[in-house]
Amino acid sequence: MAYPGYGAPPGGVPGMPGMVPGMQQDPLYGYFSAVAGQDGQITADELQRCLTQSGISGSYQPFCLETCKLMINMLDRDMSGTMGFNEFKDLWQALNGWKASFTSFDRDNSGTVEGHELQQAIVSMGYNLSPQAMNCIMKRYSINGRIPFDDFVNCSVRLRALTDQFRRRDTSQSGNASFQYDDFIQVTMSI
Repeated sequence: MAYPGYGAPPGGVPGMPGMVPGMQQDPLYGYFSAVAGQDGQITADELQRCLTQSGISGSYQPFCLETCKLMINMLDRDMSGTMGFNEFKDLWQALNGWKASFTSFDRDNSGTVEGHELQQAIVSMGYNLSPQAMNCIMKRYSINGRIPFDDFVNCSVRLRALTDQFRRRDTSQSGNASFQYDDFIQVTMSI
């Protein structure tokens, strides 16, 4: 039986397609459901509002809309352009990891990391980038040589998503991947 938009399959929660009983018990569900519509999905602007209300950015500036779009794209398994609750939970876990990393490298508690601190954070996340790649990252994300939390997360999302896309194409695990031009554009523009 089809449930047009509002119903849920047997065992699901009415109004939240695919939602199983007990999800409402998850503490994150309150943040999520406060902005999710009846479809049980949140858009980039809703994610921005949700993350701001949750206080996950702490004393740092709230996430910009571009970073929220990137976060959705990183975890958008069903390619809907929105985020369901399970995707949101995965994002929350990643955000907490990035925040812990950022905090540990923001030694002067300025709310920003400097280039050498960013490099240490990237290495601690398991990436081994050349000085040229690090220079590109610094040019892209730093403001007067400092990277604020929002841009740190933006950078982390891009690194994770680009690495995932690269690994999918590096089938021999050799550190080399072959991209057709159109595929390359799709990958880089979606991240």
